[in-house]
Amino acid sequence: MYNFRIWSAGALVSNVGTWMQRIAQNWLVLSELTNHSGTAVGVVMALQFGPPIVLMSLAGRVADHVDRRRLLIVTQSALALTALGLGVLVLSGHVTLWQVYCFAGIMGCITAFDSPARQTFIAELVGDEDLPNAIALNSSLFNLAQLIGPAIGGVLISIIGAGWVFIFNSASFIAVIASLMKMRVSEFHPMARERNPNGGFLAGLAYIRQKPELIMALVMLFIVGTYGLNFPVFISTMSITTFHGGAHLYGLLSSMMAIGSIVGALHVAGRATPNLSFLILSALGFGLVGSFAALMPEAALFGFALVALGATTQMFTTTANSLVQLSTDPSMRGRVMAIYMGIFLGCTGYRSWETVAISIN
Repeated sequence: MYNFRIWSAGALVSNVGTWMQRIAQNWLVLSELTNHSGTAVGVVMALQFGPPIVLMSLAGRVADHVDRRRLLIVTQSALALTALGLGVLVLSGHVTLWQVYCFAGIMGCITAFDSPARQTFIAELVGDEDLPNAIALNSSLFNLAQLIGPAIGGVLISIIGAGWVFIFNSASFIAVIASLMKMRVSEFHPMARERNPNGGFLAGLAYIRQKPELIMALVMLFIVGTYGLNFPVFISTMSITTFHGGAHLYGLLSSMMAIGSIVGALHVAGRATPNLSFLILSALGFGLVGSFAALMPEAALFGFALVALGATTQMFTTTANSLVQLSTDPSMRGRVMAIYMGIFLGCTGYRSWETVAISIN
């Protein structure tokens, strides 16, 4: 499939840059703008992941009614510009914490529109029959980027500083934008469009209420997302405050978790159509492994536990994504996936605000 191949190649390059920026951003906040403040990292995460909750109604409606390829070109270009702007501020020596907060909020707003469009766009590239495998393979590439990006980011931060990492990430978006522009539109698998332009968030909720499997999957995502999927906060703070490491350790631990994520995604790719039973088992596995990781007294043992945690996390999230999309009518996928991404990203933001409250008190 030509379109999926070039999309995957472009997305891989862009995702490597994105993971490099995440490492650089957290390092900038922890080590250069604050005195190792996990609170500040939590605020940044909340500002990045909170907007999908507020904007999910509008974002889902847009994803169901506009050309998703063109929408992605716009959102990816906007993300490139925000990375460039932050990089220029850092290199000029004028960056402040409140500016990082502002850029995080802007990126969060852009991501609110980008995420549902990107998730549902895969179905247009491969069709419903190959959708589970495509989602799993796409997740594998994303986590391959997570494996490569933090390692490169950690080295570059030590050598040339965080500012250039933001610049490199901005340039990496050229790959995914070019792939979108070079696609063969005639080979798309067009999805039905909802004719009612006013059917937004409430229409998505009404649709979900009629689907017990969607309710179960989203409730589980809410629970796991709220209480478990806050990895940047605990990995960065564990690296610095508990194990007294630097950028290299932070990058290494993030990469070890990515190794497990790739294994988990490939395991899901080899399975048949996703089902609720496997979703429940993967959620239980995530809870058990997470508890085990919390007890690790050394960085090496913690890293090995992160491999298993990455695998169970990816099994859960990839299965949930595939199950939700395949259980949803194509004309409603944008709105349902906006709610999905609002829960997925928004709960991470909530946990970040909770981290802030605990730290202050």
